[in-house]
Amino acid sequence: MKTIAVIGAGTMGNGIAHTFAQSGFTVKLIDISEKSLDKGMATIAANLERMLSKGTITQEDVAKTITNIITYTDIKDGVTSVDLVVEAATENLELKLNIFKQLNEACSHNTILATNTSSISITQIGAVVAHPERVIGMHFMNPVPIMKLVEIIRGYNTSDEVTEIIMKLSEKLGKVPVEVNDYPGFVANRILMPMLNEAIETLYNGVGGVYEIDTVMKLGMGHPMGPLQLADFIGLDVCLAILNVMYDGFKNPKYAPCPLLVNMVRAGKLGVKSGEGFYDYSESKKAEKVSKQFL
Repeated sequence: MKTIAVIGAGTMGNGIAHTFAQSGFTVKLIDISEKSLDKGMATIAANLERMLSKGTITQEDVAKTITNIITYTDIKDGVTSVDLVVEAATENLELKLNIFKQLNEACSHNTILATNTSSISITQIGAVVAHPERVIGMHFMNPVPIMKLVEIIRGYNTSDEVTEIIMKLSEKLGKVPVEVNDYPGFVANRILMPMLNEAIETLYNGVGGVYEIDTVMKLGMGHPMGPLQLADFIGLDVCLAILNVMYDGFKNPKYAPCPLLVNMVRAGKLGVKSGEGFYDYSESKKAEKVSKQFL
């Protein structure tokens, strides 16, 4: 396996492209706009420079990584003659199904099709392509170049051969792959999202403030980041989307998103990406200042 296509140049997509390119693969990074691609490449360059300044990579590594990435705005052109496609578009079922229908037309039947979805059914995505045994989940963690885990999700039809290939490929990237089965939220978000939602419920019910809730979980439970800060980092819109997938999938009220989370997303308070969530990021990307609405 030598050539990889990555669809989506956002936070996860550019991180996945960076990781494959740094490991020596040729990467075709695809997005619908040149602006998104330019932003994604700028992020990759900045992250590489940060790694260089810490001494974890060399200047030659930086140059080779950038050289290994080619950008495209057309899916058909971008996925020509690739061994693997990793879809990393927005966490939206209809969007992902549309992309995989395009991949079904544009790719060889031997091309492995992976999705970085954090909650959506691999089986449902695989159902729109011929040979669904080649469809698999590769759920990378953010930030991709640093985080070791890759959650490998087998759909109902995913073959043993494809699973083994992707497990070994993940190891070549310096990651630790963990195989799980295809149920809403998989393992990572089935456990994480109810915890974040409960932290939001705790705030909503006035049990504690933003700073207090995060401090309890950091100092009392040894978490490196408080749950409200983590929700901001992930993106409150992403948290809401995952909770909705789990609620729809299980029909269990314990997965119902907190009304506060719903209202914040409606108001455009999405966390770090929008400049405000539970914390105010207008002056710093660090969670140092609690948003005024929670003071």
